[in-house]
Amino acid sequence: MVMNDPLAAVLSHILNCEKLGREEAIVRPASGLAKETLRIMQEALYIGSAEEINDNRGGMLKVNLLGKINKCGVVKPRFSVGKNDYEKFEKRYLPAKGLGVLVVSTPAGIMSHNDAKNKKIGGRLIAYCY
Repeated sequence: MVMNDPLAAVLSHILNCEKLGREEAIVRPASGLAKETLRIMQEALYIGSAEEINDNRGGMLKVNLLGKINKCGVVKPRFSVGKNDYEKFEKRYLPAKGLGVLVVSTPAGIMSHNDAKNKKIGGRLIAYCY
């Protein structure tokens, strides 16, 4: 089976497990982009720990859920965002000012939109979570 967007599959599985009230979600595949996105969600306190399980088939990630995610997903198409344009996308993808996090791929690596704003660098939107 060919997977078109592994990150979208990971985030939708996490959201489904969260809605069912589960304490953990086992998601696959364990791509680098998925690991970085989960790290940012963990820093924003939306999920607990995320550990990698090697199954010799692309790997899996075991994610501890805290019950704090209302919605998460990928941004398609991956919009380019300038260093001064974050507010427009915050209004589009997040419910209120200061609530939620956008995941941005920048030349300095993958980071939250708040970090990118503070460092004054643009990039491409990857995902959102609130």
